[in-house]
Amino acid sequence: MSAIEVRGLTKSFEVKRKKDGLFGSLQSLVKPVFEQKTAVHGIDLTVEQGEMLAFLGPNGAGKSTTIKMLTGILHPTGGEARVLGFCPWKERSRLAYFVGSVFGQKSQLWYHLPPIDSFELMSRIYELKRHDYFSRRDELVRRFELEPYLNVPVRKLSLGERMRCEIAAAMLHRPRILFLDEPTIGLDVIVKQKIRELIVQMNREEGTTVFLTSHDAGDIEQLCRRAVVINHGQVILDDQVERMKRELLTEKTVHLRLQQPGEPFRFPGVELLRQTEAELELSVETSAASMEQVLSHLVSEYRVVDITIQSPPMEDIITHIYAREAKKPEGSVAVP
Repeated sequence: MSAIEVRGLTKSFEVKRKKDGLFGSLQSLVKPVFEQKTAVHGIDLTVEQGEMLAFLGPNGAGKSTTIKMLTGILHPTGGEARVLGFCPWKERSRLAYFVGSVFGQKSQLWYHLPPIDSFELMSRIYELKRHDYFSRRDELVRRFELEPYLNVPVRKLSLGERMRCEIAAAMLHRPRILFLDEPTIGLDVIVKQKIRELIVQMNREEGTTVFLTSHDAGDIEQLCRRAVVINHGQVILDDQVERMKRELLTEKTVHLRLQQPGEPFRFPGVELLRQTEAELELSVETSAASMEQVLSHLVSEYRVVDITIQSPPMEDIITHIYAREAKKPEGSVAVP
C-alpha cells in the first residue's frame, strides 16, 4: 500500500467579488456577489512509503491547500485521497495518530512554556504509554541536542533552536508520514544543514515518509530524490530531482585551480568566464559538448591541481520550468 494516493483532488472556494468605488463597496456589503476560485484542480499523486517527496510551486500554487486536505483540515470539492489507507477528511481523528506536521511559520509549541511541557502535553494527546514516551523523548532530546533548551520558554529560543524542538515534537509519536512546510525558513546555513541531516537520519532509520514543501534549493537537493511541481493548482511536472537537473538545464560551471599558467582556453560549446594565472572558470553547455570531452581537453592542456563541477541551483531549474509552462498553450501540461 502506498503512503499517499490522490486522484482528481480538487478544491474550490467562494470568494467575495470586490467592486471599485464607494457605491460599489456599499453594494458589495448589502448584496455581496461571490465567485468560485479553484485552488487545486484535479491533482493525481502517489507517494510510496519511506519516500521523501518535494512538493514545489510558487506562492498561491495550491501547495498548502493540498497539504490541508491530505491532513484532513480541509474537505475537497471533488476527487479522492487515501493517506495510509485513511480518507483524511472522514477519518481525521484516526489518521492524526500516524502523521506529524511542521510548519515553519506556525508553532505547535506553547509560546510561554518550555518545550518539555509541550512534549508532555503532546504525549497525553497521542495517548502514549509513559514508558514509551520517556524513552522516545530522551532519544529525540539526545539526537536533536535539545538538553540546553528543554526548560527555556519557547519565546526565548532562537528560530533554529525552536525548529529543532518543533521537529522533535512532531516525531514524538513516531509518525509514519511527516509533512514539512518550509521547515528551514529563516535559518542560518549551519542550522539548516543540521536539520536536514536529522530528517535524513529519521527517514533512514525509521522509514518515515517525508512530504516536503520548500523554496530552499538545498532542502530539495539534499533531502529528496523526487519532485512534484504544481502551478495554478495543477501538476506540471513529476520527475526525479537528478533528472530535472540533468535534462531541464544543461549548463554546468567548471572551476579549475592550475599549477602554472596556460594558454587562453578555447573549446566548442564552452564559454570562458574567467581566466587568471592560477584559476580557470568555464560555463559548459552539455548539449553541445560532453563533460568527458571538456575534462579530457583540460587535463591534456593544463596542469590541474583541482577541479570543481557545479550543477545549476534548484532555483534556476524551477524558474526554467515555470517559464517553459508559461509558453505552453493554455490547458496543456508540461511533463517530460
